[in-house]
This record gives sequence, structure tokens and C-alpha cells, in this order.
Amino acid sequence: MEIDLIRTFCTSLFAVTEDIKWGNDLCFSIGGKMFCVVGLEEPISVSFKVRDDQFETISLQEGFDPAPYVARYNWVLVRDVARLSRNELHDFIRQSYQLVKDRLPKKLLIKLGTPPQEKEES
Repeated sequence: MEIDLIRTFCTSLFAVTEDIKWGNDLCFSIGGKMFCVVGLEEPISVSFKVRDDQFETISLQEGFDPAPYVARYNWVLVRDVARLSRNELHDFIRQSYQLVKDRLPKKLLIKLGTPPQEKEES
């Protein structure tokens, strides 16, 4: 999957910003909190947050690893995004977005224009 397809999907989610961090990672955030990080070198890697109850199972699957530095927050790394179908990747990214968004302070959600009670399906 090309970086542009990932970018298009991530930025279609409400109130998402993007920037380059660490010189080589495209990061997508909501309210200043990252939910998806895409490595810009081949093979394209992607990291995202998963639910607590999924972390161990997913991080032990072939092609998945606990994400360096942020595994303690239930982030996983897919070393080659081509291992995932577009739908699988979108589902993981959407879930990560929602997990991060759900932890944002109510004041910040209101400032972003999102009512705090709004919940998207995971």
C-alpha cells in the first residue's frame, strides 16, 4: 500500500493533523496525540495502538512486533505494510484513532469541534 493511500485515509478522519518526526516518520495525530506512524523508507512500515486485550496476540503474529519505545502503551509495528489488506489496515488505523481520541480531555474535544459524547464504531 502506498503512503499516499494511508495519508488519504488518515486525513479523512476528523481533526487529524500530520507531520514528519524523527526525520523519517510520517505521523498522524488527533489533538496532538499520535495514532499512526508510517516509516517513509522501503519496505513501508506502520505503527498503531491496539486494545489492551489484543496487544499480546497481535504482537506475536508473524510480521508484527511490539513497537519500539511505545509498546508499553500497546503499540504494534508492522514491518511491511504490504502484509495487510487495505481493509485490515484501515480497521487497525480507525481503531487506533478512536482509542487515542477517547482519551483526550473533554475540553480539547470541544475545541476540536467534537462533542465529548461522540463515539465512532471501532
